[in-house]
Amino acid sequence: MRKIISGLVISSLALVGGAFTGTSANAAPATPTLVVTGGSTTFGLDPAIIVATASAVGKIKFMAAGVLVTGCEEISTTTVAPFVAKCSWVPAAGGATVLTAAFTPADAEAFVAVESAPLTVKIGVPVQGVVSPIHMYVDTVLASGTTGVLAPRFGVSCAITSEFMVGQGIVFRVYGNNSDLGGAVLDSSNVAKAYIEIAGVATPITMNYGNHSGASFWTGVLRTGTAVGQYNTLGLISYKVTMIAKPQTTIQVLGTKLVVKTIDGVKQKVDGKYVTERVSYYRTVKLATPIAGPIGTWQSNFMPASQLTLFAPPKA
Repeated sequence: MRKIISGLVISSLALVGGAFTGTSANAAPATPTLVVTGGSTTFGLDPAIIVATASAVGKIKFMAAGVLVTGCEEISTTTVAPFVAKCSWVPAAGGATVLTAAFTPADAEAFVAVESAPLTVKIGVPVQGVVSPIHMYVDTVLASGTTGVLAPRFGVSCAITSEFMVGQGIVFRVYGNNSDLGGAVLDSSNVAKAYIEIAGVATPITMNYGNHSGASFWTGVLRTGTAVGQYNTLGLISYKVTMIAKPQTTIQVLGTKLVVKTIDGVKQKVDGKYVTERVSYYRTVKLATPIAGPIGTWQSNFMPASQLTLFAPPKA
């Protein structure tokens, strides 16, 4: 419906000059509001729901990274306020994506078409297991031996943390498994090379596998400080962990077999016959030709506040 101000003559006596003035005009179409929200999901799982809220009735088209979302080319808003339209969107990839919407009013005389401000959403991607068949867990802990202002905040070394001060030692702890080997632990018997690349450090840090108070895992140490060769760049520390498995001459194959069902150590019988059940197990198959070992990599894609960060030590 067109907004009309019909033939009213508004007159007033001017305080200076004694003049009369009058106006008669039709109101211009209003500019509605359009806000986009939602759109958060994990890549490869459930679709994301994008919500567009307008200040009038109409139709809305949704776009992701400038491309129309299939099935959301023309979604009608609800007919009562708030005027909402929803789009089910399946992201094509993980990471940051810009979402926008365009609104076409049902009453073109009362409202103009409008586009929303862009909304950047981050579609979740896995943090561990980025490269199959190698799966890794990575954390960082404070090296022992620091004193004074560099001593552990709560008096405990080897505590998991992502915040360090210049002068402290950063210990990277890595745990891994190889699904090609039936989920076998990645240790020095099946790993050819394991190292950490750190932005700003020319030589990768070699990781070693060993026993640490009864738990065995891979470690690498980044020494921070002001001495020559020590790391001292403040802010986020960007790094990548790489593990290269040894060439494989055998492979674990998942199979099934029949076994006698046992409860509390007693073999089960029915009508004098043993009861069997099928269970899964891995069997080792020798390869005629060895295959190259898989390569696994890990990089943190947590939000910046959760990533490895180096700070200056407090002043005395």
